[in-house]
Amino acid sequence: MTANSPAFITLEGIDGAGKSSHLAAIRTQLQEAGVTVVETREPGGTPLGEQLRQMLLHHAMAASTEALLMFAARSEHVEQVIRPALAAGHWVLSDRFSDASVAYQGGGRGLGEARVAVLETWTHPGLRPDLTLLFDLDPAEAARRVRAGRPDQDRFEREQAAFFGRVRQAYLARAAAEPQRFQVLDASRSLPEVADEVHRVVARLLKERRP
Repeated sequence: MTANSPAFITLEGIDGAGKSSHLAAIRTQLQEAGVTVVETREPGGTPLGEQLRQMLLHHAMAASTEALLMFAARSEHVEQVIRPALAAGHWVLSDRFSDASVAYQGGGRGLGEARVAVLETWTHPGLRPDLTLLFDLDPAEAARRVRAGRPDQDRFEREQAAFFGRVRQAYLARAAAEPQRFQVLDASRSLPEVADEVHRVVARLLKERRP
């Protein structure tokens, strides 16, 4: 049975929380339910966005420049991928969206949520994910996982624990402000345990969207 209407699902969390490990399983679950899925990521998702991704991950820059480039990539992503997919009746599954900028640039870099909110409103007015899965993990454990799994770390992954502490708190504050959209997942559990909960949450959304 197909879903009644398209949905926009995003995965969020600090580097090392394991969110990317669940993308394939979610995509498969949606496809088995008869849904056409567009899987994408941020920064990136378009040819221009992927070029900006390389700059953002590997070149030092001012915090304000970082935020503006993130939203430049996001603007292209929204106009070229996300809105067209939803308009066509497809479901969109994205590894990060604007909540990442609230957390990383607003919280981690100290720009504040208000400044990021201006860019959100300008870049994608009226567009919010229908479901955001927030993989929550202590920054120390996240850093250990990153070191163990990715020897060539980008400049975000090399940030200090205090930075990720601010990112985590910004994420949790955002989730508390929008509990109807966020599902906070304890990412300290085993991968199968987290995967089981993710499956249940996505199944619930599919059920809500059925005709």
